Parts: sequence; C-alpha cells; structure tokens
Amino acid sequence: MVEAIRYDGEALWLIDQRVLPSVETWVRCDGSVATAEAIRAMVVRGAPAIGITAAYGLAVAVNHGEDRATAHATLLAARPTAVNLRWALERLVAVPDADLADAARAMHDEDIAINRAMGDHGADLVAGATDVYHHCNTGALATGGWGTALGIVRSAVARGHDLHVWVGETRPYLQGARLTAWELLQERIRCTLVADVAAAGLMAAGRVDAVLVGCDRVAANGDTANKVGTLGLAVMAHRYGVPFYVAMPTSTLDRRCPTGAEIPIEERGADEVVGHKGVRWAADVPVFNPAFDVTPAELITAWVTERGPWRPPFPP
Repeated sequence: MVEAIRYDGEALWLIDQRVLPSVETWVRCDGSVATAEAIRAMVVRGAPAIGITAAYGLAVAVNHGEDRATAHATLLAARPTAVNLRWALERLVAVPDADLADAARAMHDEDIAINRAMGDHGADLVAGATDVYHHCNTGALATGGWGTALGIVRSAVARGHDLHVWVGETRPYLQGARLTAWELLQERIRCTLVADVAAAGLMAAGRVDAVLVGCDRVAANGDTANKVGTLGLAVMAHRYGVPFYVAMPTSTLDRRCPTGAEIPIEERGADEVVGHKGVRWAADVPVFNPAFDVTPAELITAWVTERGPWRPPFPP
C-alpha cells in the first residue's frame, strides 16, 4: 500500500501528489509556512491527510522555534473546506510543546485504525455488489493509510470479494485518473477509468451497484461537502436507484455547522480548468472553479463511519 506522509523527527515529508503517477518524489516541510503551502498547493490533499499533515506541521514548527500561535494560525488558514484541518489543530491546543510530535503520530495511527474499521463496515454494505463507482481519490494518498471510500474497496477485496471499480476521472484536477487508478493498479484491484460524463450512462444501463465517495465536511443535518461533481453523481444515483454511500470518519462531522449552506466552498485558480501541466486548451475566458459542492442529506443512502453506518440525526 502506498503512503503519503512521513515524519523523521526533524521534518515532515509529503509525497508530491501533483506529479503522480509520472514521478514519485517527496517534498520536505520544515515549518508552518512550508507545510501550509504544501496543503494549499495540493502537494497533499484529502481531508484526513490534511489534518494529519497540519498536526505534524505544528510539531515541526514548534520544534524549529516558531511561535506556536502564529504557526497554528498559518496552518489553519491553508484551506477552508475540509474540517479535519481545524479538528486536528484543535486537538493539539492542550498538548505541551514537547509532546506535539507524539500526539501527531498518535493521530496518524488512529486515522489508519479508523479507516480500517470504516472499511469493514462498508464492505458489509457492498457485499452483494459487483461494480462500484468511485469519485476523486479517497485512498491511502488521501488519508493516514488504507483510505475511506477506497478503504471500503480494499476491505472488500481483502475478504476475497472480486470487486470492480469504475474510476471517475474527477475533473478538473484529475484525482481519479492520476491517483485513484494508480493506487488500484498498485494493488491489482480491477478498475476501469471513465470520463466523468459517462457516469449517468453507466447507471442507466444498470452497470453500477453502488457509488462510494468520501467527504471533506458533513453538516449536522447530514448535508455533505465533497469534491465537485459529487452532487451530480448523487442526483443520478437517486434517479436510477443506485445506493449512494459517503465514507465519513466522525472527525469530518461538523456539529457546529447546521446545514450545508454554512459550509465554505473553496474556489481555486483558473489554470486547473483551462489546461493541465502547462498544456492549455481553453480560450482566454472567465473561469469559475469551485473545488467542492454540497450534496443534500436526502440523496445519501448512508454515511459509513468507524462506528458503523449512520443516518441523521447522528448519534452523539
């Protein structure tokens, strides 16, 4: 299984997800500014991985003599939508400086255990499925290890279930095409890459048994923010009677946010839409590039947590 985050006691190392799968290289972060920039620039992405990265980043910053409050604020401002960033930093508020690294390691280990538990619960839900559709990247690259929605696939396959994954390319940043397909191929899990616009046709033809997605923030009522395109998939799944499952570590549930209307949606630069890796295919035209959208709770079949499948009102 691939990994995305390493800590060597002096610095934080992140696999550079901007250049995968062509090149496997690691970026060194030796303070809060470098760590925040790595989060902002998508060297690391995925809500759980962002939270773990911020925790290590704070430990490294303090170890290198940075003012702790300033480092905290710098990291917190890196990206607005994924609640795990705030959650991880808030967990460290009462931790003494000398114990920050150990607390970050414990958070990392905890995330892997949570993912495996979530994977087991989700594998029960897809036990009768042959083909699942997956959006964005929710595997080991997006977490501490194992994965959330992709962790469900891993757990099912580990049980001997011969599951096939339709991998949505996930425009405009291509997390599915570049990262999810690569992870699945590394583990010889059967998969087929499809253009995002093919999803409706697959569902209409009865070739999708379930949709599996992750989440970056879930409001108290169950409205779910995830990679842009998730809402469209949920609408299509509802139309064609396909179960729609959200893999949700309970750390992603924001009980202070009443509904999806209050979730801040990050907008990213035009360069992600007009071209890719230096190749431009669009004219000089205004661009709207939201990184996320919000799926209403009523379109979601279940939220798969480390404690089992949930539905609103969520347990305390």
